[in-house]
Amino acid sequence: MKLSILDLAPVAPGQTIADSFKSSVRLAQTAERHGYERVWYAEHHNMSTIASSATSLLISHVAHHTDKIRLGSGGVMLPNHSPLVIAEQFGTLATIYGDRIDLGLGRAPGTDMTTLRALRRDPSSADSFPHDVLELQAYLAGESRVPTVSATPGAGTNVPLYILGSSLFGAKLAAQLGLPYSFASHFAPAALHEAIRVYRDEFQPSEQLAQPYVIAGVGVAAAETAQKAHELLNVAKRHRVASFLGRNAKKEFTEAEIDMLMDTPQAEQILDMMRYTAVGTGEQVADYLQHFATTSQADELITIHYPNEERERLESVMITAKATELLATK
Repeated sequence: MKLSILDLAPVAPGQTIADSFKSSVRLAQTAERHGYERVWYAEHHNMSTIASSATSLLISHVAHHTDKIRLGSGGVMLPNHSPLVIAEQFGTLATIYGDRIDLGLGRAPGTDMTTLRALRRDPSSADSFPHDVLELQAYLAGESRVPTVSATPGAGTNVPLYILGSSLFGAKLAAQLGLPYSFASHFAPAALHEAIRVYRDEFQPSEQLAQPYVIAGVGVAAAETAQKAHELLNVAKRHRVASFLGRNAKKEFTEAEIDMLMDTPQAEQILDMMRYTAVGTGEQVADYLQHFATTSQADELITIHYPNEERERLESVMITAKATELLATK
């Protein structure tokens, strides 16, 4: 069972964005030492608790401080950008760092409607996502679909593409194009099983991929004791509810206010995003992840480690790696 990590470059209470970037480097270095397959970074905008908005720059920074682990986007929200610009950015990364770079692509804005307008994005731009993926793929292959235009750097780098999704649309597109499919079950769990079934049933082999390949997102809170792990998860749940509900008002809630928010229908909806979460000791987490991989038919799991504090997050990463390695040898 391949394990990877999705790093949202979280900005913890009392920390700066610079602290977040240093933490992301240490997280990737820890993942590299403990055998994780890849670390991905997600493009989000206008969220004070997430610092991965300039995704390609963060990938480059972390790649400079690591040696071999794969790094990539999970994902770049392609309708926010020109396919040519993304080809140039990731072609630059691949030219500098070699065959370590992944390009995961999504079609959501990764933000709210007001910020979408600030990005100069047309709300209908998501409709051209399939065409944009093909245009981007051609730039990276050195076979531009736009006469006289080529990606420099980028052409011939063949950076591998992944389609990210939380619905049947992405599953069908990934299957049609013969690309790996990553389902966002860590925040949109409802369609997980149906989307993967559709992807596997409709998959068409391509030059990049001969057989379907599924990555599924899953939350993790691992600690030395089950009690500690549940305490860490509870803190993460409160932080998530406060972040989502305070986002538009740019408000920081007191602990008493969060207590009240936790009993609201809005909080219940937000917490359902964390439906697929492994929590407990290493053995408990490993058992959950193995069961989740089997039932979801995932070839790889991309883990989101929920503890807010860096030390506890890194411990969760290490405990999970050691436990799954031991499980594989049984």
